[in-house]
Amino acid sequence: MEAPGAISLQLGVNALCALKLRLPLGLPTPSSDPLGGGETYLSRAWTTSPSVPVRVVASVRRLHPLRATMQRAGSMMSRLGSCLQALPSALRRSLSSAQDVLRRTPLYDFHLAHGGKMVAFAGWNLPVQYRDSHVDSHLHTRRHCSLFDVSHMLQTKIFGHDRVKLMESLVVGDIAELKPNQGTLSLFTNEAGGILDDLIVTNTSEGHLYVVSNAGCWEKDLTLMQDKVRELQNMGNDVGLEVMDNALLALQGPTAAQVLQAGVADDLRKLPFMTSAVMEVFGVSGCRVTRCGYTGEDGVEISVLAAEAVRLATALLENPEVKLAGLAARDSLRLEAGLCLYGNDIDEHTTPVEGSLSWTLGKRRRAAMDFPGASVIVPQLKGKVQRRRVGLTCEGAPVRAHNPILSTEGTVLGAVTSGCPSPCLKKNVAMGYVPCEYSRPGTLLLVEVRRKQQMAMVSKMPFVPTNYYTLK
Repeated sequence: MEAPGAISLQLGVNALCALKLRLPLGLPTPSSDPLGGGETYLSRAWTTSPSVPVRVVASVRRLHPLRATMQRAGSMMSRLGSCLQALPSALRRSLSSAQDVLRRTPLYDFHLAHGGKMVAFAGWNLPVQYRDSHVDSHLHTRRHCSLFDVSHMLQTKIFGHDRVKLMESLVVGDIAELKPNQGTLSLFTNEAGGILDDLIVTNTSEGHLYVVSNAGCWEKDLTLMQDKVRELQNMGNDVGLEVMDNALLALQGPTAAQVLQAGVADDLRKLPFMTSAVMEVFGVSGCRVTRCGYTGEDGVEISVLAAEAVRLATALLENPEVKLAGLAARDSLRLEAGLCLYGNDIDEHTTPVEGSLSWTLGKRRRAAMDFPGASVIVPQLKGKVQRRRVGLTCEGAPVRAHNPILSTEGTVLGAVTSGCPSPCLKKNVAMGYVPCEYSRPGTLLLVEVRRKQQMAMVSKMPFVPTNYYTLK
Protein backbone atom coordinates (compact mmCIF):
# COMPACT_ATOMS: atom_id res chain seq x y z
CA MET A 1 0.00 0.00 0.00
CA GLU A 2 0.50 2.39 0.70
CA ALA A 3 1.62 0.50 2.96
CA PRO A 4 1.84 -2.58 1.08
CA GLY A 5 -0.43 -0.77 -0.56
CA ALA A 6 -1.96 2.62 -11.10
CA ILE A 7 -1.59 5.78 -11.73
CA SER A 8 -3.23 6.11 -15.08
CA LEU A 9 -0.60 8.76 -15.79
CA GLN A 10 -3.10 10.60 -17.79
CA LEU A 11 -1.12 13.77 -18.44
CA GLY A 12 -4.05 15.08 -20.31
CA VAL A 13 -4.77 11.77 -22.01
CA ASN A 14 -8.38 12.81 -22.47
CA ALA A 15 -7.29 15.92 -24.27
CA LEU A 16 -4.84 13.99 -26.42
CA CYS A 17 -7.48 11.44 -27.33
CA ALA A 18 -9.85 14.22 -28.26
CA LEU A 19 -7.18 15.60 -30.60
CA LYS A 20 -6.73 12.12 -32.08
CA LEU A 21 -3.02 12.06 -31.33
CA ARG A 22 -1.22 8.76 -31.23
CA LEU A 23 -0.06 8.03 -27.68
CA PRO A 24 3.45 6.64 -27.17
CA LEU A 25 3.68 2.91 -26.65
CA GLY A 26 3.11 1.99 -23.02
CA LEU A 27 1.12 5.07 -21.98
CA PRO A 28 -2.20 3.74 -20.64
CA THR A 29 -5.39 5.38 -21.73
CA PRO A 30 -8.47 5.58 -19.50
CA SER A 31 -10.10 2.72 -21.39
CA SER A 32 -7.01 0.47 -21.40
CA ASP A 33 -6.07 0.99 -17.79
CA PRO A 34 -8.74 -0.62 -15.59
CA LEU A 35 -6.63 -0.32 -12.47
CA GLY A 36 -7.78 3.10 -11.41
CA GLY A 37 -4.97 3.84 -9.06
CA GLY A 38 -4.36 1.90 -5.86
CA GLU A 39 -1.83 3.95 -3.22
CA THR A 40 -2.57 3.35 -3.10
CA TYR A 41 0.27 4.10 -7.09
CA LEU A 42 1.90 4.32 -10.17
CA SER A 43 2.06 4.43 -13.85
CA ARG A 44 3.56 1.51 -15.62
CA ALA A 45 4.32 3.90 -18.42
CA TRP A 46 6.18 6.33 -16.19
CA THR A 47 8.28 3.85 -14.25
CA THR A 48 9.30 1.91 -17.32
CA SER A 49 9.60 4.89 -19.66
CA PRO A 50 10.44 8.08 -17.75
CA SER A 51 10.65 9.92 -21.06
CA VAL A 52 6.96 9.50 -21.85
CA PRO A 53 6.00 13.13 -21.12
CA VAL A 54 8.86 14.30 -23.35
CA ARG A 55 7.66 12.02 -26.11
CA VAL A 56 4.14 13.34 -25.72
CA VAL A 57 5.43 16.89 -26.11
CA ALA A 58 7.54 15.84 -29.10
CA SER A 59 4.50 14.22 -30.71
CA VAL A 60 2.53 17.41 -30.23
CA ARG A 61 5.28 19.57 -31.67
CA ARG A 62 5.41 17.44 -34.79
CA LEU A 63 1.78 18.35 -35.37
CA HIS A 64 2.36 22.09 -35.66
CA PRO A 65 2.19 22.06 -39.51
CA LEU A 66 -1.07 20.14 -39.28
CA ARG A 67 -2.31 22.66 -36.74
CA ALA A 68 -1.71 25.51 -39.14
CA THR A 69 -3.76 23.74 -41.78
CA MET A 70 -6.57 23.15 -39.36
CA GLN A 71 -6.55 26.76 -38.24
CA ARG A 72 -7.29 27.83 -41.81
CA ALA A 73 -10.16 25.38 -41.93
CA GLY A 74 -12.33 27.38 -39.53
CA SER A 75 -13.03 28.48 -36.00
CA MET A 76 -13.17 24.95 -34.64
CA MET A 77 -9.73 24.18 -35.99
CA SER A 78 -8.53 27.48 -34.57
CA ARG A 79 -9.58 26.37 -31.13
CA LEU A 80 -7.77 23.08 -31.69
CA GLY A 81 -4.62 24.96 -32.63
CA SER A 82 -4.80 26.95 -29.42
CA CYS A 83 -5.00 23.74 -27.44
CA LEU A 84 -1.94 22.38 -29.23
CA GLN A 85 0.01 25.57 -28.68
CA ALA A 86 -0.73 25.54 -24.97
CA LEU A 87 -0.12 21.82 -24.46
CA PRO A 88 3.60 21.72 -23.53
CA SER A 89 3.30 24.17 -20.64
CA ALA A 90 0.04 22.60 -19.54
CA LEU A 91 1.81 19.30 -18.93
CA ARG A 92 2.81 20.75 -15.57
CA ARG A 93 -0.77 21.52 -14.69
CA SER A 94 -4.13 20.57 -16.17
CA LEU A 95 -4.25 19.31 -19.72
CA SER A 96 -7.96 18.75 -20.20
CA SER A 97 -11.33 19.86 -18.97
CA ALA A 98 -11.44 16.63 -16.97
CA GLN A 99 -8.56 17.96 -14.89
CA ASP A 100 -10.80 20.79 -13.68
CA VAL A 101 -12.72 18.38 -11.48
CA LEU A 102 -9.66 16.72 -9.98
CA ARG A 103 -9.29 17.13 -6.26
CA ARG A 104 -6.31 19.01 -4.90
CA THR A 105 -4.41 18.38 -1.70
CA PRO A 106 -3.66 21.31 0.65
CA LEU A 107 -0.13 21.30 -0.85
CA TYR A 108 -1.17 21.81 -4.50
CA ASP A 109 0.18 25.35 -4.83
CA PHE A 110 3.24 24.32 -2.82
CA HIS A 111 3.98 21.61 -5.40
CA LEU A 112 3.70 24.04 -8.29
CA ALA A 113 5.97 26.53 -6.56
CA HIS A 114 8.62 23.82 -6.17
CA GLY A 115 8.46 22.65 -9.79
CA GLY A 116 6.09 19.75 -9.32
CA LYS A 117 4.94 18.11 -12.55
CA MET A 118 1.30 17.46 -11.85
CA VAL A 119 -0.67 14.48 -13.16
CA ALA A 120 -4.08 12.93 -12.61
CA PHE A 121 -4.08 10.05 -10.14
CA ALA A 122 -7.12 8.39 -8.57
CA GLY A 123 -9.19 11.56 -8.99
CA TRP A 124 -6.47 13.83 -7.57
CA ASN A 125 -3.94 16.24 -9.05
CA LEU A 126 -0.57 15.10 -7.68
CA PRO A 127 3.13 15.57 -8.49
CA VAL A 128 4.72 12.73 -10.44
CA GLN A 129 8.16 14.31 -9.94
CA TYR A 130 9.86 17.64 -9.32
CA ARG A 131 12.92 19.25 -10.89
CA ASP A 132 15.11 16.26 -10.06
CA SER A 133 14.78 13.18 -12.25
CA HIS A 134 12.77 10.19 -11.11
CA VAL A 135 15.96 8.16 -10.60
CA ASP A 136 17.67 10.95 -8.62
CA SER A 137 14.62 11.21 -6.33
CA HIS A 138 14.57 7.45 -5.87
CA LEU A 139 18.24 7.26 -4.93
CA HIS A 140 18.02 10.30 -2.67
CA THR A 141 15.30 8.53 -0.70
CA ARG A 142 17.46 5.44 -0.30
CA ARG A 143 20.50 7.47 0.82
CA HIS A 144 18.97 10.43 2.67
CA CYS A 145 15.22 11.15 2.94
CA SER A 146 12.38 12.48 0.83
CA LEU A 147 9.06 14.13 1.54
CA PHE A 148 5.97 12.77 -0.20
CA ASP A 149 2.48 14.28 -0.22
CA VAL A 150 0.04 11.39 0.35
CA SER A 151 -2.89 13.55 1.44
CA HIS A 152 -5.08 11.85 -1.16
CA MET A 153 -5.29 8.77 1.04
CA LEU A 154 -8.57 8.16 2.87
CA GLN A 155 -8.16 8.82 6.59
CA THR A 156 -10.99 7.83 8.91
CA LYS A 157 -11.70 7.48 12.63
CA ILE A 158 -13.79 4.60 13.93
CA PHE A 159 -15.05 5.31 17.42
CA GLY A 160 -17.46 3.88 19.96
CA HIS A 161 -17.42 0.89 22.30
CA ASP A 162 -17.91 -1.54 19.39
CA ARG A 163 -15.28 -0.05 17.06
CA VAL A 164 -13.14 -3.21 17.10
CA LYS A 165 -16.19 -5.35 16.38
CA LEU A 166 -16.94 -3.23 13.35
CA MET A 167 -13.40 -3.38 11.96
CA GLU A 168 -13.03 -7.11 12.54
CA SER A 169 -16.26 -7.70 10.63
CA LEU A 170 -14.53 -6.26 7.56
CA VAL A 171 -10.82 -7.17 7.76
CA VAL A 172 -8.68 -10.28 8.22
CA GLY A 173 -6.43 -8.93 10.99
CA ASP A 174 -6.60 -9.30 14.75
CA ILE A 175 -7.50 -5.73 15.71
CA ALA A 176 -8.44 -6.65 19.28
CA GLU A 177 -4.85 -7.64 20.08
CA LEU A 178 -3.37 -4.29 19.09
CA LYS A 179 -1.79 -2.42 21.97
CA PRO A 180 -2.48 1.30 22.44
CA ASN A 181 -0.96 3.24 19.54
CA GLN A 182 0.01 0.06 17.70
CA GLY A 183 -1.00 -0.45 14.08
CA THR A 184 -1.12 -3.24 11.54
CA LEU A 185 -1.51 -3.70 7.83
CA SER A 186 -4.74 -5.49 7.07
CA LEU A 187 -7.06 -6.31 4.19
CA PHE A 188 -10.70 -5.73 3.42
CA THR A 189 -11.99 -8.98 1.89
CA ASN A 190 -15.23 -10.11 0.25
CA GLU A 191 -17.11 -13.36 0.80
CA ALA A 192 -15.31 -14.95 -2.15
CA GLY A 193 -11.99 -14.31 -0.43
CA GLY A 194 -10.97 -11.51 -2.78
CA ILE A 195 -9.08 -8.44 -1.54
CA LEU A 196 -11.18 -5.27 -1.64
CA ASP A 197 -8.31 -3.06 -0.47
CA ASP A 198 -5.30 -2.95 1.83
CA LEU A 199 -5.23 -0.55 4.76
CA ILE A 200 -3.45 0.33 7.98
CA VAL A 201 -5.45 0.21 11.22
CA THR A 202 -4.04 1.85 14.36
CA ASN A 203 -5.53 1.41 17.83
CA THR A 204 -5.02 4.91 19.23
CA SER A 205 -4.75 5.74 22.90
CA GLU A 206 -7.39 8.42 22.31
CA GLY A 207 -10.17 5.83 22.12
CA HIS A 208 -10.63 5.41 18.37
CA LEU A 209 -9.22 3.42 15.48
CA TYR A 210 -7.25 5.47 12.95
CA VAL A 211 -7.61 3.95 9.49
CA VAL A 212 -5.69 4.86 6.33
CA SER A 213 -6.73 3.28 3.04
CA ASN A 214 -6.15 3.83 -0.65
CA ALA A 215 -7.30 6.85 -2.63
CA GLY A 216 -8.23 4.68 -5.60
CA CYS A 217 -10.71 2.81 -3.39
CA TRP A 218 -11.99 5.88 -1.53
CA GLU A 219 -15.67 5.54 -2.40
CA LYS A 220 -15.69 1.76 -2.19
CA ASP A 221 -13.97 1.68 1.20
CA LEU A 222 -16.05 4.49 2.66
CA THR A 223 -19.31 2.89 1.51
CA LEU A 224 -18.21 -0.45 2.92
CA MET A 225 -17.45 1.04 6.34
CA GLN A 226 -20.49 3.33 6.44
CA ASP A 227 -22.85 0.48 5.54
CA LYS A 228 -21.40 -1.66 8.31
CA VAL A 229 -21.68 1.23 10.79
CA ARG A 230 -25.39 1.60 9.97
CA GLU A 231 -25.93 -2.15 10.20
CA LEU A 232 -24.35 -2.36 13.65
CA GLN A 233 -26.07 0.79 14.87
CA ASN A 234 -29.43 -0.69 13.85
CA MET A 235 -28.55 -3.70 15.99
CA GLY A 236 -27.93 -1.45 18.97
CA ASN A 237 -24.13 -1.33 18.79
CA ASP A 238 -22.16 1.74 19.83
CA VAL A 239 -20.03 2.68 16.82
CA GLY A 240 -19.48 5.66 14.54
CA LEU A 241 -17.26 6.86 11.71
CA GLU A 242 -15.64 10.20 10.92
CA VAL A 243 -13.84 11.09 7.69
CA MET A 244 -10.78 13.20 8.48
CA ASP A 245 -9.80 16.11 6.25
CA ASN A 246 -6.20 16.16 7.44
CA ALA A 247 -3.25 16.29 5.10
CA LEU A 248 -0.83 13.35 5.20
CA LEU A 249 2.93 13.77 4.69
CA ALA A 250 5.38 10.87 4.38
CA LEU A 251 9.00 11.48 5.33
CA GLN A 252 10.94 8.46 4.13
CA GLY A 253 14.60 7.47 4.17
CA PRO A 254 17.48 6.49 6.48
CA THR A 255 17.86 10.03 7.85
CA ALA A 256 14.11 10.68 8.31
CA ALA A 257 14.16 10.11 12.09
CA GLN A 258 17.18 12.35 12.49
CA VAL A 259 15.45 15.13 10.55
CA LEU A 260 12.20 14.77 12.46
CA GLN A 261 13.85 14.50 15.88
CA ALA A 262 15.04 18.10 15.56
CA GLY A 263 11.42 19.25 15.54
CA VAL A 264 9.79 17.08 18.22
CA ALA A 265 10.17 16.68 21.97
CA ASP A 266 9.29 12.97 21.94
CA ASP A 267 12.16 10.48 21.76
CA LEU A 268 11.71 8.82 18.36
CA ARG A 269 13.96 5.95 19.45
CA LYS A 270 10.95 4.79 21.45
CA LEU A 271 8.65 4.86 18.42
CA PRO A 272 9.24 1.59 16.51
CA PHE A 273 7.80 0.49 13.18
CA MET A 274 3.98 0.46 13.05
CA THR A 275 3.48 2.51 16.21
CA SER A 276 1.99 5.97 16.46
CA ALA A 277 1.89 9.01 18.74
CA VAL A 278 0.35 12.48 18.73
CA MET A 279 2.95 15.22 19.11
CA GLU A 280 3.94 18.73 18.17
CA VAL A 281 6.13 18.75 15.05
CA PHE A 282 8.18 21.86 14.27
CA GLY A 283 5.69 23.99 16.18
CA VAL A 284 2.61 22.39 14.61
CA SER A 285 0.49 20.82 17.36
CA GLY A 286 -1.80 17.81 17.13
CA CYS A 287 0.19 15.85 14.53
CA ARG A 288 -0.21 12.09 14.50
CA VAL A 289 3.18 10.58 13.67
CA THR A 290 3.13 6.92 12.60
CA ARG A 291 6.37 5.06 11.94
CA CYS A 292 5.54 3.42 8.65
CA GLY A 293 5.72 4.05 4.93
CA TYR A 294 5.62 2.65 1.42
CA THR A 295 9.29 2.69 0.44
CA GLY A 296 10.94 -0.04 2.50
CA GLU A 297 12.96 2.59 4.35
CA ASP A 298 12.65 3.90 7.88
CA GLY A 299 10.28 6.83 8.01
CA VAL A 300 7.03 8.28 9.23
CA GLU A 301 3.65 9.40 7.98
CA ILE A 302 2.41 12.59 9.61
CA SER A 303 -1.30 13.36 9.72
CA VAL A 304 -1.60 17.12 10.11
CA LEU A 305 -4.39 19.68 9.96
CA ALA A 306 -4.87 20.77 6.35
CA ALA A 307 -4.31 24.42 7.25
CA GLU A 308 -0.89 23.57 8.73
CA ALA A 309 0.36 21.27 5.96
CA VAL A 310 2.36 23.87 4.01
CA ARG A 311 3.94 25.21 7.20
CA LEU A 312 5.06 21.74 8.21
CA ALA A 313 6.33 20.79 4.75
CA THR A 314 8.29 24.05 4.55
CA ALA A 315 9.89 23.39 7.93
CA LEU A 316 10.94 19.89 6.92
CA LEU A 317 12.45 21.11 3.65
CA GLU A 318 14.72 23.54 5.50
CA ASN A 319 16.93 20.55 6.30
CA PRO A 320 19.23 19.87 3.31
CA GLU A 321 18.75 16.13 3.87
CA VAL A 322 15.16 16.46 2.68
CA LYS A 323 14.01 16.70 -0.93
CA LEU A 324 10.53 16.50 -2.40
CA ALA A 325 9.62 13.32 -4.28
CA GLY A 326 6.59 12.34 -6.32
CA LEU A 327 4.57 9.39 -7.54
CA ALA A 328 7.24 8.05 -9.90
CA ALA A 329 9.85 7.54 -7.19
CA ARG A 330 7.22 6.29 -4.77
CA ASP A 331 6.27 3.53 -7.20
CA SER A 332 9.77 2.29 -7.97
CA LEU A 333 10.68 2.43 -4.27
CA ARG A 334 7.70 0.32 -3.23
CA LEU A 335 8.40 -2.16 -6.02
CA GLU A 336 12.02 -2.62 -4.92
CA ALA A 337 10.63 -3.21 -1.42
CA GLY A 338 8.25 -5.89 -2.73
CA LEU A 339 5.15 -3.97 -1.64
CA CYS A 340 1.85 -4.45 -3.42
CA LEU A 341 0.00 -1.82 -5.37
CA TYR A 342 -3.74 -2.32 -5.10
CA GLY A 343 -5.32 -2.69 -8.52
CA ASN A 344 -2.10 -4.02 -10.02
CA ASP A 345 -0.70 -6.71 -7.74
CA ILE A 346 -3.82 -7.49 -5.71
CA ASP A 347 -7.51 -7.01 -6.40
CA GLU A 348 -10.98 -8.44 -5.78
CA HIS A 349 -10.04 -11.59 -7.69
CA THR A 350 -6.93 -12.26 -5.60
CA THR A 351 -6.97 -13.93 -2.20
CA PRO A 352 -4.44 -13.08 0.53
CA VAL A 353 -2.82 -16.50 0.10
CA GLU A 354 -2.44 -16.11 -3.65
CA GLY A 355 -1.05 -12.62 -3.09
CA SER A 356 1.58 -13.94 -0.63
CA LEU A 357 -0.07 -11.93 2.14
CA SER A 358 -1.02 -14.79 4.47
CA TRP A 359 0.91 -13.06 7.27
CA THR A 360 -1.88 -10.45 7.49
CA LEU A 361 -4.29 -13.12 8.76
CA GLY A 362 -4.53 -12.99 12.55
CA LYS A 363 -4.06 -16.38 14.24
CA ARG A 364 -7.20 -15.93 16.31
CA ARG A 365 -9.12 -14.91 13.23
CA ARG A 366 -7.93 -17.97 11.31
CA ALA A 367 -9.14 -20.24 14.09
CA ALA A 368 -12.48 -18.48 14.45
CA MET A 369 -12.95 -18.15 10.66
CA ASP A 370 -15.02 -15.07 11.34
CA PHE A 371 -13.84 -12.66 8.65
CA PRO A 372 -15.30 -12.20 5.15
CA GLY A 373 -14.15 -14.96 2.81
CA ALA A 374 -12.69 -17.09 5.60
CA SER A 375 -14.29 -20.26 4.21
CA VAL A 376 -12.26 -19.76 1.03
CA ILE A 377 -9.06 -18.27 2.44
CA VAL A 378 -8.36 -20.46 5.49
CA PRO A 379 -8.40 -23.79 3.59
CA GLN A 380 -5.89 -22.28 1.15
CA LEU A 381 -3.37 -21.91 3.99
CA LYS A 382 -2.97 -25.68 4.26
CA GLY A 383 -4.05 -26.64 0.79
CA LYS A 384 -2.69 -25.70 -2.61
CA VAL A 385 -3.60 -22.57 -4.50
CA GLN A 386 -3.36 -22.48 -8.26
CA ARG A 387 -1.14 -19.40 -8.43
CA ARG A 388 1.04 -17.16 -6.30
CA ARG A 389 2.52 -13.71 -6.52
CA VAL A 390 6.26 -13.87 -7.09
CA GLY A 391 9.15 -11.50 -7.66
CA LEU A 392 11.04 -11.54 -10.95
CA THR A 393 14.40 -10.14 -12.00
CA CYS A 394 15.66 -9.93 -15.55
CA GLU A 395 17.98 -8.14 -17.92
CA GLY A 396 17.04 -6.55 -21.21
CA ALA A 397 14.04 -4.38 -22.03
CA PRO A 398 11.98 -3.03 -19.12
CA VAL A 399 9.21 -5.36 -17.99
CA ARG A 400 5.75 -3.83 -17.76
CA ALA A 401 2.41 -4.81 -16.30
CA HIS A 402 0.50 -7.26 -18.51
CA ASN A 403 3.65 -8.69 -20.13
CA PRO A 404 3.15 -12.47 -20.42
CA ILE A 405 5.17 -14.81 -18.20
CA LEU A 406 6.08 -18.10 -19.88
CA SER A 407 7.82 -21.35 -19.03
CA THR A 408 11.17 -21.97 -20.68
CA GLU A 409 9.25 -24.22 -23.08
CA GLY A 410 7.12 -21.25 -24.15
CA THR A 411 3.85 -22.05 -22.33
CA VAL A 412 2.05 -18.98 -21.01
CA LEU A 413 1.89 -19.24 -17.22
CA GLY A 414 0.65 -15.83 -16.10
CA ALA A 415 1.31 -12.12 -16.40
CA VAL A 416 3.39 -9.38 -14.88
CA THR A 417 1.43 -7.08 -12.56
CA SER A 418 4.10 -4.43 -11.84
CA GLY A 419 7.53 -3.84 -13.30
CA CYS A 420 10.27 -1.24 -13.67
CA PRO A 421 14.03 -0.85 -13.95
CA SER A 422 15.48 -0.84 -10.43
CA PRO A 423 17.60 2.28 -9.87
CA CYS A 424 19.44 0.50 -7.03
CA LEU A 425 20.02 -2.89 -8.64
CA LYS A 426 20.55 -1.68 -12.23
CA LYS A 427 18.31 -4.41 -13.58
CA ASN A 428 14.61 -4.97 -14.11
CA VAL A 429 12.39 -6.04 -11.22
CA ALA A 430 8.79 -7.12 -11.46
CA MET A 431 5.95 -8.94 -9.75
CA GLY A 432 3.52 -11.34 -11.32
CA TYR A 433 1.45 -14.47 -10.84
CA VAL A 434 2.55 -17.98 -11.79
CA PRO A 435 1.36 -21.49 -10.92
CA CYS A 436 2.67 -22.70 -7.56
CA GLU A 437 5.03 -25.21 -9.13
CA TYR A 438 6.89 -22.32 -10.80
CA SER A 439 7.03 -20.08 -7.71
CA ARG A 440 10.23 -21.35 -6.10
CA PRO A 441 13.05 -18.73 -6.00
CA GLY A 442 15.67 -19.50 -8.63
CA THR A 443 13.19 -20.87 -11.14
CA LEU A 444 14.00 -19.73 -14.67
CA LEU A 445 11.14 -18.36 -16.74
CA LEU A 446 10.59 -16.17 -19.78
CA VAL A 447 8.85 -12.82 -20.06
CA GLU A 448 7.58 -11.47 -23.33
CA VAL A 449 8.29 -7.79 -23.97
CA ARG A 450 7.21 -6.28 -27.28
CA ARG A 451 6.82 -9.74 -28.80
CA LYS A 452 10.35 -10.73 -27.83
CA GLN A 453 11.10 -13.26 -25.13
CA GLN A 454 13.82 -12.71 -22.51
CA MET A 455 15.01 -14.71 -19.54
CA ALA A 456 13.68 -13.98 -16.05
CA MET A 457 14.28 -15.56 -12.67
CA VAL A 458 11.89 -15.96 -9.76
CA SER A 459 13.45 -13.95 -6.93
CA LYS A 460 12.81 -13.44 -3.26
CA MET A 461 11.23 -10.18 -2.19
CA PRO A 462 12.03 -7.56 -1.13
CA PHE A 463 14.48 -7.03 -3.99
CA VAL A 464 16.27 -4.38 -1.90
CA PRO A 465 16.56 -5.07 1.87
CA THR A 466 14.08 -3.11 3.98
CA ASN A 467 15.23 -0.83 6.79
CA TYR A 468 12.23 -0.61 9.11
CA TYR A 469 13.07 0.61 12.61
CA THR A 470 12.46 -1.92 15.38
CA LEU A 471 13.47 -1.79 19.03
CA LYS A 472 16.67 -3.69 19.71
